[in-house]
Amino acid sequence: MEQPAIDNTALFRQLLSQGKIAIQPAPCPDQSPPTLPPGLDFEHIEGMLLGLAIGDALGNTTESQNPSQRLAGYGEIRDYLPNQFANGQCLGVPSDDTQMSFWTLEQLIADNGLVPDHLAARFCQQPIFGIGHNVKDFIHAYKDLGTPWQEAGQPSAGNGALMRIAPVLVPHLRRPSPALWADTVLAGMVTHNDRASNACCAAFIHLLWQVLCLSQPPQPAWWLETFLAVERPLEGETAYIPRVHGSNYVGSLAEFTRLQVSRALERHIPVVKACNSWYSGAYLLETVPSLLYILCTCAHDPEEAILQAVNNTRDNDTVAAMVGAAVGALHGKKGLPPRWLAGLTGRLGVSDDGKVCALIDQAKKSFWEREKGD
Repeated sequence: MEQPAIDNTALFRQLLSQGKIAIQPAPCPDQSPPTLPPGLDFEHIEGMLLGLAIGDALGNTTESQNPSQRLAGYGEIRDYLPNQFANGQCLGVPSDDTQMSFWTLEQLIADNGLVPDHLAARFCQQPIFGIGHNVKDFIHAYKDLGTPWQEAGQPSAGNGALMRIAPVLVPHLRRPSPALWADTVLAGMVTHNDRASNACCAAFIHLLWQVLCLSQPPQPAWWLETFLAVERPLEGETAYIPRVHGSNYVGSLAEFTRLQVSRALERHIPVVKACNSWYSGAYLLETVPSLLYILCTCAHDPEEAILQAVNNTRDNDTVAAMVGAAVGALHGKKGLPPRWLAGLTGRLGVSDDGKVCALIDQAKKSFWEREKGD
């Protein structure tokens, strides 16, 4: 099968051999993902990308609040809240999750594939709304200090790379190859070069790809098993410590996630209680269990899944963005509530409304219709 226009497999292996990628060598990067079903409609990729933007926009006005605090202040959130950046209107406005995801897509279109140095430079060109401290540190290293892109990524297990990784699969839709995994890890390590982060980026791309192969919602445990099948071997033996008070766990993200999500599923624990138990913040030991538990319990209902993330997690814009990407890929654009689609500004800056949809259209032409030969 013909390779994508840019094949970063050799670059990935070179950096891996030089010890510059925080990841455990495992079989996944040498294997091609399966060919997507011939009847797959781009509407599912559109759903993935719009679901990400919608989840972020629904959550970012109440980000970093505990669910009980959010409930007391706003009641159950079911729609966009009044936004100061939209003249107080109830419209969907982006934060860094949407911005960095769609800047990634924009750069992939411009380069016809992933050029990591170009992606690193793209992240430094415009103000980032709600920027995280690890991305700030990356920008300082890359832009201010002139650190090469492959050394500027921070050794952080925060969710700042995972939140923006979904668009990396788009150039590979028509021509799946091992280059997908190389691109995923290289794109992630630009800002966060950490074993759990790199492994989670590959696992989430694997999960999204497998979702696009489905014709109906899978069994609940499928989400956990599918994610960990890739994440576990790439993370390897690590020693992360949860932020949960009283926990004595020291070990891998994979094992922590397996223990926490499996136990919550067995006991049918409500999402809010489960997510509170591992503290659903921006640390991957909190974000990943929250993401997977919501998908395990609610993915059959895309609106409910996104609302559970928005209302019942602390880093709710990021969890909802990733949940939105997964259920959008599963159910397609048609599965997303029309009122959310209508109220999404689709901006990436202060006043470029519609940019999100324009980039999706460009991606369709570049990586779906052109590759098909239409």
